[in-house]
Amino acid sequence: MAPKRVLVIDDEELIQEVIQASLEDIVGWEVLLASSGTEGLTVAASQSPDVILLDVSMPIMDGIQTFKKLQDDSATQTIPVIFLTAKVQPSDKAIFSQLGVVGVIAKPFDPMTLNKEVSEILGWKS
Repeated sequence: MAPKRVLVIDDEELIQEVIQASLEDIVGWEVLLASSGTEGLTVAASQSPDVILLDVSMPIMDGIQTFKKLQDDSATQTIPVIFLTAKVQPSDKAIFSQLGVVGVIAKPFDPMTLNKEVSEILGWKS
């Protein structure tokens, strides 16, 4: 079975590195990185990841704008998106669920259990 492909769209390089190390070293998933919403849209369309981990707070095009553009593109609209965010108030969660994201992972997250969180949200066997 091919390893899962995860696209991480986050403007913080340290977060990218932590997620990449966590998912590649612990479970052997392939991690693709994008530092902006625009770059993420390009990578998502060309690489067809199994899931996108998308930071909500980014400059220029935030996660919500990026998610809406992913939904507008037939090449990317079926890719499940999980928001990564420090905004986990009930009002934020309500907005996120109305958008149609499959889940939310709070920052800071535990790199040792990130793969389990992603797998649980998506119903993947780990």
